[in-house]
Amino acid sequence: MTYDEIVSVLGPVDSELAASLVATGASLEDLREAWNWLHNDDALMGEGRPLPGSRVGALIDLLETEDDEPGPAPAL
Repeated sequence: MTYDEIVSVLGPVDSELAASLVATGASLEDLREAWNWLHNDDALMGEGRPLPGSRVGALIDLLETEDDEPGPAPAL
């Protein structure tokens, strides 16, 4: 998986997250599946899709951690 492929799915990401995602050995399809599980888990479960495998799960963990980080404070 390349940085450009990651950006095609997630949009702009920092190089540290990109390197972590690449280090999992996951494919671009795995990244797409992880993104779908993060944003559509109820729909996917409703379709009877099996829970994500270990590689997709590792990507989900990395992406959830990124989403949990605080952003800049809102301007008052």
